[in-house]
Amino acid sequence: MKEELVDVQILDNFYQVSGFFPMPVVLISTLAETGQTNLAPYSLCFPYLIIGRHAMLLITRETSNTAQNIKRTGLCAINFIPDAKKYMRNCVMLGYPGETTEEKMRNNIFTLLPSTRAISNPDMKYPEIVEEAEQVFECTWLRDYPLKPCGENQECHFVLEIDKIVMKNKWKECLSRGKGFPRLPIGYGYRDNLRFWFSRHNRSYAVSIPKEKGVSVEDVMYAAGRIDPDIKWQEAACAKMVKVPRIFLNQALKACVKAAKSEGLTEVTPELVDRVRDKRSGEKP
Repeated sequence: MKEELVDVQILDNFYQVSGFFPMPVVLISTLAETGQTNLAPYSLCFPYLIIGRHAMLLITRETSNTAQNIKRTGLCAINFIPDAKKYMRNCVMLGYPGETTEEKMRNNIFTLLPSTRAISNPDMKYPEIVEEAEQVFECTWLRDYPLKPCGENQECHFVLEIDKIVMKNKWKECLSRGKGFPRLPIGYGYRDNLRFWFSRHNRSYAVSIPKEKGVSVEDVMYAAGRIDPDIKWQEAACAKMVKVPRIFLNQALKACVKAAKSEGLTEVTPELVDRVRDKRSGEKP
């Protein structure tokens, strides 16, 4: 028997109290006025600018330590911690409002490391990062995207440009293979005035793109952009790759990138694709 859909009142914090919305759980590290690193858990943190300029959107309470620290320094790091109950318990503790950085960090169980940005800018003071994190986005606030307060309880909208991404080597290898994922926490928010709720993890699974869909120019451009950020692709060059079977596409793209580098080029052109294709055809028995 099918259940019908019924109305639900839309309230403040609708994503927690008026529906079920799975969200990431990350630790944002910022610098307090004392110079101490402040850790705070957040779920309202999502990709925002994804092409050309790369940034995350972070929504915070305007009165939070995190908001005040970002407004003052313009710096933060987004730490993607593993999915583990002990870490989630500590996140709940670190997220308790009204405490100073010194007070809350007494309960911190995470290990802090120097920012990787400090290597190239040793005179600059950056927030520390979490050693236990599977990956870290080190960010700078884009001040040309202003804060957007709204409502009586003001919230801050920070657009955070990603300066660096660092991650555990095993996950970098999984990125290269296009297979394998870290177990990152998923939360459903503060639902009943007593508890925060998190989702148990199941093993990730893949659903293949139907073969009859073929390969579009957009597919090729997306895949090509992941091969080597230093080598750009002309759209016309990508158009020449649409007939390559999807299973061989990455191999063919890598061959073109390798050829571009060997010729001292920074861009793959249609002519280069033709040269690579002709060379491969000539090598076949």
